[in-house]
Amino acid sequence: MDNFTFWNPTVLIFGKDQLEQLKTQVPRFGKKVLLVYGGGSIKRNGLYEKVTALLDEIGAEVYELSGVEPNPRLTTAQKGIEICKKEGIEFLLAVGGGSVIDCTKLIAAGAKYDGDAWDLVTRKAVAKDALPFGTVLTLAATGSEMNAGSVITNWETNEKYGWGSPVTFPKFSILDPVNTFTVPRDQTIYGIVDMMSHVLEHYFHLEENTDFQDRMCEGLLMTVMETAPKLLADLENYEHRATVLYCGTMALNGILNMGYRGDWATHNLEHAVSAVYDIPHGGGLAILFPHWMEHNLSVKPERFKKLAVRVFSVNPEGKSDEETGLEGIRKLREFWSSIGAPARLADYDIDDSKLEVMADKAMVYGEYGNFKKLNREDTLAIYRASL
Repeated sequence: MDNFTFWNPTVLIFGKDQLEQLKTQVPRFGKKVLLVYGGGSIKRNGLYEKVTALLDEIGAEVYELSGVEPNPRLTTAQKGIEICKKEGIEFLLAVGGGSVIDCTKLIAAGAKYDGDAWDLVTRKAVAKDALPFGTVLTLAATGSEMNAGSVITNWETNEKYGWGSPVTFPKFSILDPVNTFTVPRDQTIYGIVDMMSHVLEHYFHLEENTDFQDRMCEGLLMTVMETAPKLLADLENYEHRATVLYCGTMALNGILNMGYRGDWATHNLEHAVSAVYDIPHGGGLAILFPHWMEHNLSVKPERFKKLAVRVFSVNPEGKSDEETGLEGIRKLREFWSSIGAPARLADYDIDDSKLEVMADKAMVYGEYGNFKKLNREDTLAIYRASL
């Protein structure tokens, strides 16, 4: 494995009735708070009332930014940045899922940046400072509650990119599984696919001597696969929600991938698709990931075999590594289909008319991926196979 330094400053507060900790956490950073949330589900399920009551108890001066989109928009973040600069906001509180948190990260960094916040997303500038922020998570999926990464969409230009900085870690994140009870079935499915995809992105790398990291990845995948059907049959089961919520955080907080870099090409492929068609991120990953795997099977077939045998219980006897790996890919696709995830781009009425446009967006920084560098030909081949 590579040399590494692990650092994650986010305080993770997990479990039932932990929302009360807002009263001790928020005052550490200031009284003027920008509350950031999405389309109103936190008002329907009562969480908004609980959060604002707690903020009122500590005498916080609260401003609000609502309406953060599932693929958070640059324009929404810019509204938040304007509020922060105009009102002298001292702390941001994201209440929602990964999209709300991702948007809050750009607001926090943009509020401390003199230029256009899009510069931070497009790598024209690096965030050197940010307002402090915390999160109250309502959706198990992205892991944004305990990492520095963010994904933002510029809908005016149909661009969607990931970015991040050491200054955009949340100061704290409160994870109460009860707050995920009202997440609809389809969003729960997309979250399951997303966290599994994060682990798979880690898993496909070229380093040697990562036996322990491999086992952690495999164990997380198996835990999610064992729990997902039970959760989808009982969406308000605390134990199942807690397991999946914790797995989503652990999948992308740096614990699993110490000592190596994963691939991340599939996320780049999906970002280009949803930049053009605005589809759910988890749905796009469910479609694209098995095709990325098939396309790159020959790079290191023994890696695919290991996944197939250890996670999907494929019997390798009498089969080549490639054959075993293909069976594992088939079982992954079957599992995602069994829980209701889409399998083809056609499921979102996407045809071949904009493949070139999507490829342009996927290739904006040139070849990408760490397991295998994908070029334009590779990109188009994966998109075509996914139709």
